[in-house]
Amino acid sequence: MSLPDFSPPPYPDYAQSYAPPGSGNGYLGLRARTQQRYWLHGLLFLLTLLTTTILGVALQYDFDRNLPVEARDIFFTVYGRVWQHPIELLQGLPFSLTLITILLAHETGHYLAAAYYRVDASLPYFLPAPTLIGTFGAFIRIRSAIYSKRALFDIGVAGPLAGFIFLLPALAVGLAFSKVIPGIGHQGDVHFGIPLLQWLLERTIFAGSGAGDVYLHPVGRAASIGMFATALNLLPVGQLDGGHVVYALAERKHRAISNVALAALVPLAPLWPAWLFWAAILFFFGRRHPVVYDSSDLGRGRRRLGWIALAVFILSFTFAPVGT
Repeated sequence: MSLPDFSPPPYPDYAQSYAPPGSGNGYLGLRARTQQRYWLHGLLFLLTLLTTTILGVALQYDFDRNLPVEARDIFFTVYGRVWQHPIELLQGLPFSLTLITILLAHETGHYLAAAYYRVDASLPYFLPAPTLIGTFGAFIRIRSAIYSKRALFDIGVAGPLAGFIFLLPALAVGLAFSKVIPGIGHQGDVHFGIPLLQWLLERTIFAGSGAGDVYLHPVGRAASIGMFATALNLLPVGQLDGGHVVYALAERKHRAISNVALAALVPLAPLWPAWLFWAAILFFFGRRHPVVYDSSDLGRGRRRLGWIALAVFILSFTFAPVGT
């Protein structure tokens, strides 16, 4: 999953001014001259590739043998196997490369939109983690202020839409290689949630099968995790992507919508306790949005994109993404 993608400092060190191309409203912005730490981006990327590939090895091993996913396989058994037989890492690449491509597409969407408006942004930071999804996602840092609501909207919405476009073919391929094993989804001690889009496609492709009968291929699992990351970022809260979109479209309602969205996460805690963690983190650290002094209208096209982003959120959301 992704962390909030934007964290502009309150008093950035600006080096030069510019007029955002295509803004058409004469707003001035400032761009900070910063250096990219390529070694850090590369190191985090390689570590994330490793943790997601190891998870992919466990998922592929169980899938090939029609075994339910077990936490001990992910956290213990697979590490020993990979240590003794590194060649097994190749089996995890379909999962890891698919997931990393989706995350990279998401962050590249932000980065390119920021570059278009000459907003200073870092390259993506990937976050490795030996967890049930192999990573804590990725994020970019916005290191200069955003002075136009159009720029804020475009940068905010570009990431989720780009990631969603890339995960769609991955989900299709994953479902094509999936199989029906009655009750497999209720076996084992690791249970993955089923986003609405995945549920609809499973009901269409595997007509007559139950919700727990489809054994999703690791490539499809990567797409499913990508949907979770997309939905998490599109929560209409604070400085998340969804929060940026809401602020650009309805600045006066942003705080109220953020509070309602955070409150809505609390009743979901019995289904997935981590919702309480995210609600607390967002309440204390991500609820406040930097002020953008711009009263211009976004236009009909961007409002339609806002509705599309809402549809993507609904299709990607799941009440209990993963649990044991």
